[in-house]
Amino acid sequence: MSSDRRPGVDGETREGSLDAARLGAELGERATLVQFSSAFCQPCRATRRTLAEVARRVDGVAHVEIDAEAHLALVRELGISRTPTVLVLDAAGRIVRRAAGQPRTVDVVAALGRAM
Repeated sequence: MSSDRRPGVDGETREGSLDAARLGAELGERATLVQFSSAFCQPCRATRRTLAEVARRVDGVAHVEIDAEAHLALVRELGISRTPTVLVLDAAGRIVRRAAGQPRTVDVVAALGRAM
């Protein structure tokens, strides 16, 4: 992806899974959008709005936001290098998509379609 484009939620990954205990929140019935954010990250605020709206519109999808600074061990384990980073989990908590940067709504919906 070139730096002049806003990245979407389109990177495939096979990096494991997350459960409710590690996330600090319940997984969605069909999928979960996990957002790693930091306090002074402007794109994180826009990403929060986008993911929350998608989760409201799509039945069985949850949005979980994680403060990257407060969860450094998890950030390191998952190789999160910037915020926002979005992980798309399937119903079992497996990470099936990953993207860094502010996603577009259409990209999030497409990634969910592939995850469910």
